[in-house]
Formats: sequence, structure tokens, C-alpha cells
Amino acid sequence: MTNKTGPLLRMPASLAASLTCPVCARPLDQGLTCARGHSFDVAREGYASLLTGATPPGSGDSRDMVAARQRFQERGHYDPIGRALAEELAQRRVIVDVGGGTGHYLTQVLTALPDAVGLTTDVSKFAARRAARAHPRSGAVTADSWRRLPLADHTADAVINVFAPRNAPEFHRVLQPAGVLLVVTPAPDHLREPREALGLLDVDPRKDERLADSLGGHFDHVATRELRFTMELAHEDVLTVVGMGPSARHVTPEELRSRVAALPDPFTTTASVRVQTYRRAE
Repeated sequence: MTNKTGPLLRMPASLAASLTCPVCARPLDQGLTCARGHSFDVAREGYASLLTGATPPGSGDSRDMVAARQRFQERGHYDPIGRALAEELAQRRVIVDVGGGTGHYLTQVLTALPDAVGLTTDVSKFAARRAARAHPRSGAVTADSWRRLPLADHTADAVINVFAPRNAPEFHRVLQPAGVLLVVTPAPDHLREPREALGLLDVDPRKDERLADSLGGHFDHVATRELRFTMELAHEDVLTVVGMGPSARHVTPEELRSRVAALPDPFTTTASVRVQTYRRAE
């Protein structure tokens, strides 16, 4: 698909046809223009640029953050998460990863499910640039997870949400009636070793309670899968993985690098997450 300026929208046709205007929610045509004349661009890398208005400072990953996270993911450290998602989604065919960054987890899912297509949404244009080219059966849009998602009602039969913001009303709206939501959150002992060694914050003990509160009324809990595995991390990877969470915001980058330099290299680290499945409530 091309728009008026020429770049190719790298996205399965069925998903492109489901895109809606982020201003008025009307369908977008092949030129990413709606019936009311709101018009949007296809970026050179092939994603649909559908952000509107100002986004909160710090809400999107920078170029360097995205590059570091992709390096970490491509080294396979979190691959067990992607495999677990694929197993849970074996019968699903249209999958939307909200706040999906570079599209790494969605790519793992689509590789395991040859009949499925998928879409990554993320507020960061640097992440969307990579997500747009992550897999031939996926596409990407820039969108703010806290606002209306630029997708028609009942577009997806699965939404995945990995360490990302959760907008329960929008997840409910874009899912088909029999749709499922998979949410990945850290367990209390996630990254225990670097958190203890570096003096960082613990995982919020009320995280599960807050998750249930945020989804209540829109989703019914179906199952929880505990996933625990060990990673051998180089210092660069330790810096990246702690930088993905809120703990690092309480330490200056210089101090964090100094503390990491004192750790063994590689550093044995526990990953412990919960993959929770929810069904769309009626």
C-alpha cells in the first residue's frame, strides 16, 4: 500500500483495512486519509504514523534505548517469554501487541504460527521503525497506548501486553467477542540478583492486585502461568535489563555503570514472570 508521498506501508492487507483515524475513529483509506479529511503519513521504514497531539515526556523509548533493548532481545535472553506466548496463542490468527516495542515478541509468535498476522503499536517512532520490518506477516503503527487505539472494533482475536501500559477499555474494544488478552508481568523475584547487588527497587508487591483492578469489568481471569529461568548476562546486558524497569530511574546512569562494573561478568540473573490469560468480558 502507498500513500500520497510514496512510501510502502509494510502491513498485511487485512490489518491495513482495520486502521482507523486517531482523531475521529473513522476508517482510513489506502492513503491513510479518513472521510473527514484527516490525513497521516507512512514513514520511510513502512509504519503508519498515527500519533496525534503531545505525548508525555519520557513516554517513548529513545533511539539508544531501542537499540539496546533490541540487542538484549536478539541475544535470546527473554526468548522463553516469546515461546510461552506462542504456546498460549496457538489457535489465534490476528494478534495485536500493544506497547510492543521492536516487535520482538510478536515476531516469535508469528514464526511459531504460520497462519497468523500481527500488528505492533508503540509510542516510540524508533521502536516502530524496527517493528515495521520485524516479520513479513506483521506491521507497525505509532500510537499512544493510553488513548484510543487506531483500530476498528473487534479487529483482533488476541492482544498481548508485555511489560507495557494496559488500557483495558481499548483492549476490550479491539478484541473480538471470543478474544483473549495475554499480560506478562514480573514476579516478585524477577531480576532479584541485580536488584539486590545494585541496590535497586523491589518489584511492587501489589502488582497483581493493581493488574486485577485495572482489568476488572472488562476482562475475566482465566489462567496464570509461572515462568522462571536463568540468564547469564554481560555487563552491557545487565545495564539494559535494569534500564527497562522503573528501578534505574532512582540511580544516575554514572552511578549505575559504576555499580555494574563491580559485578562478575557474566552475571547470573533470575528471570521470573507471570503470563496471565484473560477472556473478554461481555
